[in-house]
Amino acid sequence: MTEAYLGIGANLGDKEGNILRTYELIEQKVGKIARRSSVYKSEPWGFQSQNEFLNTVICVETELSPRQLLTETQKIERLMGRTRKSRGGMYHDRIIDIDILLYGDEIINEPDLVIPHPLMKEREFVMKPLNEISKCRHNIITT
Repeated sequence: MTEAYLGIGANLGDKEGNILRTYELIEQKVGKIARRSSVYKSEPWGFQSQNEFLNTVICVETELSPRQLLTETQKIERLMGRTRKSRGGMYHDRIIDIDILLYGDEIINEPDLVIPHPLMKEREFVMKPLNEISKCRHNIITT
């Protein structure tokens, strides 16, 4: 069993409801949510929008590999109604966004999967909730 930290954000529709539904789907398809942060409001990062985000971080205990975790979180995004992913720094409004922030102590650098998340330290809306629920053993979390 591995602890993975996931960042979850939403800025369209019933944002709070979308996050709660995402928790349910993660518990069904990924593993038990061991800890979850408060929900934080933030302005869009990397693009212009009138829709503010709700963001949270969860720690999930999973038996999935990092690759399987990526596949399942992307399936959850599609199930929730997300039709396109951000590419090449082109961000947009979204019903739900799930990012793998940390997966145990693993470091992965593949074209479509980078762990720890390469931009997490630049995003207060990730670091604040991550630090709220993280265990001290993750020295990568310090800002």
